[in-house]
Amino acid sequence: MLRTRLNDELKLAVKSKDEYRKATLRLILAALKDRDIAAKTKGHAEGIGDDELLEMLQTMVKQRADSIELYRKGGRMDLAQRESQETDVIRSFLPEPLSQEETEAAVKQVITDVGASGLKDMGRTMTALREQYAGRMDFKIASTTVKAHLG
Repeated sequence: MLRTRLNDELKLAVKSKDEYRKATLRLILAALKDRDIAAKTKGHAEGIGDDELLEMLQTMVKQRADSIELYRKGGRMDLAQRESQETDVIRSFLPEPLSQEETEAAVKQVITDVGASGLKDMGRTMTALREQYAGRMDFKIASTTVKAHLG
């Protein structure tokens, strides 16, 4: 379970005095705790599952990519470097992302599986993709691919 792995990695980072990794893991676990609290108020006593956790990690990577770009434009290479290091730590918990070809094949398969025939079925298709490929697929690219096939 990913949640257990995150906690174990934090313990290792503390023992090895790896400050960047420790700080990043604490950020991840704090975000996870926030999501768990929100889920519990909605009736999910166990908190969020691994799929939602993977989506959260993907979001964290995207946020850091945006920050890196802004820091570089602002000439703050020190902050860009720190964000880049955080991104590397976060990515180490994500499965290998799908290639463009694999994404294309997955979209075609899901369209067939859900019986999608037009843009009105885009929501169902994207939901199925999110359920099956959480943490492995760039859903912005998938959305464009789904539109191309259904439109």
